[in-house]
Parts: sequence; C-alpha cells; structure tokens
Amino acid sequence: MRIAVTGSNGKLGSATVERLRADGHEVIGFDLGGTPGEGFTRVDLTDYGQTLDSFLGVTARHAGLDAIVHMAAIPVNGLVPDVTTFHNNMTVSFNVFQAAMRAGISTIVYASSITAMGFPFEEAPAFFPVDESATAANNTYGLVKVMEEAMVAQLVRWDPNLSITALRYTNVTVAGEYDRFAERAGDPAYRRDLIWSYIDARDGAAAVSLALDAATPGLEVYNIAASDTGLSVPSATLVADAFPGVPVTKQLGQFETLMSIDKARARLGFEPQHLWRSELGLS
Repeated sequence: MRIAVTGSNGKLGSATVERLRADGHEVIGFDLGGTPGEGFTRVDLTDYGQTLDSFLGVTARHAGLDAIVHMAAIPVNGLVPDVTTFHNNMTVSFNVFQAAMRAGISTIVYASSITAMGFPFEEAPAFFPVDESATAANNTYGLVKVMEEAMVAQLVRWDPNLSITALRYTNVTVAGEYDRFAERAGDPAYRRDLIWSYIDARDGAAAVSLALDAATPGLEVYNIAASDTGLSVPSATLVADAFPGVPVTKQLGQFETLMSIDKARARLGFEPQHLWRSELGLS
C-alpha cells in the first residue's frame, strides 16, 4: 500500500515508518519538523487545507494514498499550556480524519493512549488487568484521546466502508532507555502512574502493521503494551499493595502486564518481542 504516517519523525512515528517500509509498503511521512525529500513532506496539520491537499497528492511524492497512520500530536502535557495541547491535538486529529474521508481513504490507524483509560490512575481502575472497556481522562492530553475515540465511533457510522483502529499505547520506550528499568526494578513507586507498563517503539510499530493487515469496516480499540511490567516485583503484589481491594479478573503471571493486551493478541496476533530484560541481556 501507499501509506502516509503523520508525526513521522517522532519516537513511535519513525519506528513505524521503518517497519512499514520493511513490510514492503510505500511510506510518505508528514510532520512539522524534518528535511523535505524523498518520502517526506513538511505539513502543518492544524491547517485543514494543507492536510487535505497533502492527502490528495504531493507533486514528486504521491498521487493518492491507500491508508493513513496518524501519530502527530503534542505528545504529553506540560510542553505547552494545556489549552494549546487541547486545541492543537483536537484540531489535528479532526483535520486528519475529515481529510481522509474527503479524499476517499477508508483505512486509518491512529495512536490513542493509556491516558484515555485513566492515567495517571490516582483513581483506581475497576479491575486489573485494565482492558479496553476503561475510559477516563485525568488530564488535557487524555481528554483529547477520549474525545478522539468518541469522534471516530461516530465517523464510522457515517461511512460503512470506513475502518478506524485506535491503538492505546502506553509509554513508548526505545533502545538505550532500559538501563533505568534495571536501576528501579524493585521500586513499586517507579512508573506506578503507568500501572508499570511500557511498550518498545518497535513493538508499537509492529502493532500498526498488524492493525493495517486486519483492518475491517468499523472502529476497533486495542491496548498496546509490553507483555510484562517494567519491574521485578510480582504483578499480584503490585496490585495488592498499590490498589488494595481492586478485583483481579485472572490469574496473573509473575510479571504480567496490568494493561491487558489479550484483545490485541487474540484479534491481531500481537506479541511483543522487545522486553526490557531481554534488551538488557537479563533473560
């Protein structure tokens, strides 16, 4: 396919571009930052005219797209004022989804987030492992993610051929960032706000590839996390100590993720390959 990746120069976006090209797809990156050249064009996605035009065609780049992978956003709270995060991210996502529909592009995979399910989890979730039924926003970035999922649920009603897949990523990690995991492996306070979850960027990119292959009309939401926690404390102990009284709905593996990836495993064939212990040569 010919696929556009928005936010193509970000941590997850760049890994996704690399994976999709390795899969044999033609990939065009769209981002604000970067050097224009083969396979990349600078686009301000807050400008609907630029967004639609770039999806319809870019001279010397492409003359039409088969799919959109949408990852462009201000990535976390605090980089800019909250109102700026909200207006930028909500505008960009609406422009991308609307432009894709106007351009007749019926396959979209986009980055949702653990922030759409309760991060930083000061309020305990209903149960563990937390699955895709959880929806709660506790900051401005998360509010946009919740609103995006609500928006696309309506868009797929408008067009029976439209396929939108929301991948709820947890904290994206790359090679070179795992030493900190080993240093804090016994500290239950470390990454508690993420319910001790993480995802390697390469596995996050693999989830995009699988979601594109599995795309069918309608909306699907998947949690995307590593299969283990980022600690060496048993998962059952973490829950019992940090979230006393919260039900656990299954027998947990020793270090099993508390952000359930069962749905992605069953429907996409998703299985993380880059776990922190193996990346550090500890297993």
